[in-house]
Amino acid sequence: MSLSSAKLRLLRHLSNMPGWRTPRKILVIESDDWGSVRMPSLNVFHHLQNAGVHVNGSRGKSYNSLDTLASPEDLSALFDTLSSFSDKHGKSCVMTAVCVVANPDFQKIKAHHFTKYFYEPFTHTLNRYYANDDSFMLWLEGFRRSVFVPQFHGREHLNVAEWMRALQRGDRDTHLAFEKGLWGFARKNGHKAVISFQAAFDFYESGDLELQSEAIEEGLSLFYEIFGYQATFFVPPNGPFSRSLEKVVADNGIRFLSTPKIHREPLGFGKSKRVFHWLGQKNLHHQYYLVRNCFFEPWEGQKDWVDSCLKDIETAFAWHKPAVVCSHRVNYIGVHNVVNRDQNLAQLHKLLTGVKRRWPEVEFMASHQLGNVIAGTYGD
Repeated sequence: MSLSSAKLRLLRHLSNMPGWRTPRKILVIESDDWGSVRMPSLNVFHHLQNAGVHVNGSRGKSYNSLDTLASPEDLSALFDTLSSFSDKHGKSCVMTAVCVVANPDFQKIKAHHFTKYFYEPFTHTLNRYYANDDSFMLWLEGFRRSVFVPQFHGREHLNVAEWMRALQRGDRDTHLAFEKGLWGFARKNGHKAVISFQAAFDFYESGDLELQSEAIEEGLSLFYEIFGYQATFFVPPNGPFSRSLEKVVADNGIRFLSTPKIHREPLGFGKSKRVFHWLGQKNLHHQYYLVRNCFFEPWEGQKDWVDSCLKDIETAFAWHKPAVVCSHRVNYIGVHNVVNRDQNLAQLHKLLTGVKRRWPEVEFMASHQLGNVIAGTYGD
């Protein structure tokens, strides 16, 4: 074993030490970004790339060249894969679809000369992308089949305040991307401390927090309107999130929060501090933190993700922890590259086959169900 492999293995074990424990073999799969616009088409990708907008990633593959709103074919293939596995109770494997409920209304924003922000429900965006297919009906079908459970990622996967500031000062790349219906590109270090447009709850100016509070309230209200139930689990996009907003999400029904174990809490003006979180940690608002300890991102390539994730799961179970798997939407999207979807679903099938073989007593749960189990042990 190389030094780097030994270090990685040690870190896996150390990171699983603190927090809530259980002898049960619980597996949770969390997948972020559902509902959010990413790249409308490969033509748009190449147009912006040729215009010098940094839409290509720094790694071997580009997130932007693969990720977009899921098509009906993407959803059907994912649901079929998940439903082909059942746990000790006969329940299908379930994915927690951590989703946004809105995207910018580009036409209205432009009509108001970038002076005011407008958004549309993501269901409207879906209708534009897939006009001849009722994609949202498949979302509801996945929920009815208990394989696809939406929870809250934010109103949109966008830092509205920072994006509008860039549009209002006429930032070239931001406007070029805007004209093509997106915002997700790597920004240049030209204006103060650069905040990613994707990081919805990072902030530069303190006044941004008020806008973020409104986005949480409106987003959770829209979530209920769209899905017919209250979201109870929340994952802030890209990680940054001020603890001053915990009360807002608590007052609007969120019982369970997910952040990285080493969380970067923004303080404004480009400053931040590290905050440590662990599974089952309880805050002042009686909310519980759920942290991820396994990772499955085969779209990236570079390594054997099945083997790596099985080792993550093995370590979690060895420490009597549930295995909470992070796996983003991009892994299961075939709109721009069908091979991406098909190969990664095959890898997911292989992963779940390995889980069932090694731990036949496994229990599949959605994130909120795990949260309820943890809260129940503390009498909440």
